[in-house]
This record gives sequence, structure tokens and C-alpha cells, in this order.
Amino acid sequence: MNKKTLQDVELKGKRVIMRVDFNVPVKNGVITDDTRIKGALASINYVLDNGGSLILMSHMGRPDEKGITGDTTMKIVADYLSKMIGKEVKFAEDCGAADEAAAALKPGEILMLENTRYHKEEQAKLKQKDGQSDEEFKAAKAALKDQQKELAKKLASYADIYCNDAFGTAHRAHASTAVITKYMEGPCVAGFLMEKEIAYLGSAVENPVRPFVAILGGAKVSDKLAVVRNLLTKVDTLIIGGGMAYTFLAAQGHKIGNSLCEADQMDYAREMIADAEKRGVKLLLPVDSIEADKFDAEANTKVVGMDIDDGWMGLDIGPETVKLYAEAIKSAKTVVWNGPMGCFEMEKFNKGTFGVCDAVAEVKANGGISIIGGGDSVSAVKKSGQADKMSHISTGGGASLEYLEGKELPGVAALSDK
Repeated sequence: MNKKTLQDVELKGKRVIMRVDFNVPVKNGVITDDTRIKGALASINYVLDNGGSLILMSHMGRPDEKGITGDTTMKIVADYLSKMIGKEVKFAEDCGAADEAAAALKPGEILMLENTRYHKEEQAKLKQKDGQSDEEFKAAKAALKDQQKELAKKLASYADIYCNDAFGTAHRAHASTAVITKYMEGPCVAGFLMEKEIAYLGSAVENPVRPFVAILGGAKVSDKLAVVRNLLTKVDTLIIGGGMAYTFLAAQGHKIGNSLCEADQMDYAREMIADAEKRGVKLLLPVDSIEADKFDAEANTKVVGMDIDDGWMGLDIGPETVKLYAEAIKSAKTVVWNGPMGCFEMEKFNKGTFGVCDAVAEVKANGGISIIGGGDSVSAVKKSGQADKMSHISTGGGASLEYLEGKELPGVAALSDK
């Protein structure tokens, strides 16, 4: 990684404004999973231990869509963090009006800003209203972009150094993730969590230890179009499971019953199968499935081969596929996994995902690198109890997916080069 990190800057007597990903699940004012908060502690403690003061900012929930509610205030996280680190975390009720609170910070003190998404200019996301002309919409978008710049300028004015430790939002060019860097007088650096994400995902995609195996699952081919295309230029083996596999099987002429299928992606699936063959990449698809007579935890099920019965749907890979995939995974030195193999949330359809999870867990034990690329894969790994056996579990679903697509992440690109 050629970006500056916290270790590349002098922190003593400096104010650091840090973008963290504290978008944690909250129910009735109570945080139900503090993984993301724990993930930022290394960077937080480093700034404080080295004589800096710290301003933390994050979004939480979707107040832009659902309205501002009690479960989206960062005050909940400020109080939680305060208990976690045994230190007062001050709170600013408006991230866009925290000048005095920021200026008053002494070395070793922390200030948490209110939810950045309480300001619509954070995302500068706008939908055209009914009856609004194209010219009016264009003018409204331009005005909102100007407001975004003003919010970014305000946030930048609070501190000497900017630190981005929120990989989960690095794929968004928001006021607090990328635009702010244009107005910082001091350096813009990566936090330790961001540095770790880029080190693992970057080395996996650009300079993998081979054999390199990628596992892709999830519901739709369309969600992973660019990922498949990019990974076929990188991997030795590409494994496909989940609902997206049935579009590939249908493209090969198999019967898929009522399984998920994107008819408009079948040409693409055939193209990718041909591309894999041309490149000498092993493209593995299910050789059997667990089919169900309905999408329900109590559905009737049976194991079938590559064809699904009429009126039934494939909801998990079958036992022979688990063996096939596990064999390919266990021989790998680098594995990247994004997306479950079936509807693992239901017990009848979790064996495929958990079987793959067991195989991936052995990679690290055998001296290889295993990277779980965010989203449902992380939930599956945690549910299986194998999380501690993985080399790296990404904190960013959308960001890790875009990284695997080969896209530049605005929140990373905006940081200072070494």
C-alpha cells in the first residue's frame, strides 16, 4: 500500500479527525453487535497514546431514507465507547457545528460527532421528483454538491490530520470519506483497520500466493458481474454457488425448476464459462443440489443432480458439490470468499455454506491465506463458529466487492501518498 498511515505522521499535540465505520446494529437504543467498534480501537488508542486528540465521525442507519430516529444517533455509540475504553467521550449534537467542541479538545481527549447522514449533503444523493424538469433536477444536484463541499470544508476545519479507518464506506465519495481530503491542510492517512483491509485484499487480487481460489455465492449473477469478469483474469479456480449458480446451470441447458434465474444474464454466463476455458481457469458449478418444494424452513427437501424438478427450487449445494468444492479449496494457498452457497439462515439449507466454511478454515491451518469478503459470508462464518480460523474477515461488504471488481475506492484514492 502506497498510502500514508497513522505511523507515518507526528501526532503529539495534533487534532485528528477520524472517519470510522460505527454503523452498528441498534435495537431500542441498545447496540447488538460491537464488532465494528472493536475494530477501530487500535487506531483510536494509537492516536491517544501518542499525544493526539481525536474527533470521531460516522454514519449510522439510513436516516436519509427512513427519517431521523433514536436508534440512529451516535450518542448511543459515544456512551458505549466511553464505557469500553474507560474514558469520557464528549459528544457534539451536530457534526456541522462542532467548531468550539473541537477547538477545546486537549491531548488524550475524544469527541464524537453526531451521525454524518443527518446532513443530506454528506451523501449528496438526490432522486428526481415527479414533475421536476431535467434542468431543475440538474440545478438541484449542483446545489447539493456545493453544500457537500461546504460540509467537507467544515469537517476539515476541526483538525490538523485526517484519518480514514472506515473501509466499509471507502467505496463512497461522501463528504466525510473523500471530499474532506481536498480541504485538509495536514496529511490524510489510513487507519490500521483500513491498512489491514487493503493489505489483505490488495495482495490477494494483485499478487496472490498460488493456487488462488475465489468462491462467489449469493442470489444474483448481476450483483457479481464485474467481480466474475475481473477474477477470471486473476484466479486459478473460480467456484460458484448460491442462487447465482442456477443462472449458469440454466445457461448450460440444465432444468432449474423454480430456482432463482436471471434470464437476461444467461448469455453473460455462457460468455464467462467460455472465457474461463480459454484462460485455463477451472470454473466449478454445482454437480448436485438440495431442492425444496417451497421457500420455507419447513419445506420438503431432496438431493438431486444438476437438474431441478419442475415446481421445486434449488436452495443449497448438495453433498457431492461440497466435496468437490472442499477439495479445490484445501489445495489453495490464497482463498477469497464472497457470498453464501445457499439459504444458510434456514437449517435445512446451511450444510453447503458451512461445508465450504470448514474447508476454508483449513487453508490458514495449512499455511495459506483465507479472506472473507464481507456481507453474508461474514455472517455465515460467525454462525459456523469458524471466524477465528480465517486469516482476515473484511469489515466492508460493498467496498470489498468493488475492490474485487478492480475498481478504485474513492476513500482510499483520496489519502496522501507515501
